[in-house]
Amino acid sequence: MLVVLLAIVAGMVAWPGAVQAHGTIINPQSRAYQCWKTWGNQHMNPVMQTQDPMCWQAFQANPDTMWNWMSALRDGLGGQFQARTPDGQLCSNGLARNDSLNQLGAWKTTNVSRSFTAQLYDQASHGADYFKVYVSKQGFNPATQRLGWGNLDFITQTGRYAPAQNISFNVSTSGYTGHHILFVIWQASHLDQAYMWCSDVNFV
Repeated sequence: MLVVLLAIVAGMVAWPGAVQAHGTIINPQSRAYQCWKTWGNQHMNPVMQTQDPMCWQAFQANPDTMWNWMSALRDGLGGQFQARTPDGQLCSNGLARNDSLNQLGAWKTTNVSRSFTAQLYDQASHGADYFKVYVSKQGFNPATQRLGWGNLDFITQTGRYAPAQNISFNVSTSGYTGHHILFVIWQASHLDQAYMWCSDVNFV
């Protein structure tokens, strides 16, 4: 009887997390997703500290940031992303539990060309009202500066996307070289839920 009761309680605890599960940009990989995909199966491996120090500090700060890479949402922003997300907190989507994603250092980058395709994986298939896409300005240094709204160039806003687990959209830029932050806002369709992510890219 006790085993059954514990199983029921465990199911009740787990269910809200499943409801909140959505997704992230998997290419170019968002910071939390990159850390989870690279180190999730060996997050206790001490070599991470030297091979990938930014993921190391993130796992030390709060492993849940990586385990729940798909659930970094905020409710009810009403499109007021800039007014309600302070400078320096963009990469964590203003969530204190994910502040490790705002930290300065040598985040791993994904090579991209001037024009590339961004890919979202959405576990819950909720679709999108739109995506807003930004790139950090030329001269901004992600290793020494926390990202603020004034450090971003607005690139594009997409249209709506029907519910699907895999959504892709094209990003066309010019004039960028080296390490930049791709900053994406996803306004989900089913409720007023907003996601914001930083993906570290190297324009080649």
